[in-house]
Amino acid sequence: MSNVQANLVAMLPRLQRFARTLSGSSVIGDDLVQATCVRALSHEGGWVEGTRFDAWIFRILRNQWIDWLRRHRTEGDQEPIEDAPELVGEDGERRAHQTLMLKEVWRTIDRLPAEQREVLLLVCVEELSYREVAEVLGVPTGTVMSRLARARARLTGFEETTGSAVEELG
Repeated sequence: MSNVQANLVAMLPRLQRFARTLSGSSVIGDDLVQATCVRALSHEGGWVEGTRFDAWIFRILRNQWIDWLRRHRTEGDQEPIEDAPELVGEDGERRAHQTLMLKEVWRTIDRLPAEQREVLLLVCVEELSYREVAEVLGVPTGTVMSRLARARARLTGFEETTGSAVEELG
């Protein structure tokens, strides 16, 4: 198994999370991950040993998403993220409240402009550095910092309206 193949297998959960968040759909997200894997495996030479594999593969995934958007610009609505199946086996008022709040957080994140949402997810969820995010998105580091600041400001406004419910999700 090549280094690219081994790294790709290890990255699958992170790729799925990022793809599903970008697309708002588990079905489309899974298709994006599959297309990303095919692209990465067919272009193994594009990754330079010693560089961050995750930044390279996230850039491929993001490019696949942009290509998908261009191809499907004229199609109808996508499956909303809130229609994703709930976790099996959990019950109770607290879990229901957390689920409702999480859906509201996702709706708020989904309302962010795409540029802010991408930066927020890559920095805060995928834990890439500003420089790495700048490389993935092909923008200056200052632009990454600016987009992240604007995204956080919008989310802070969200927290003020929902009280401590966001803290309970953490």
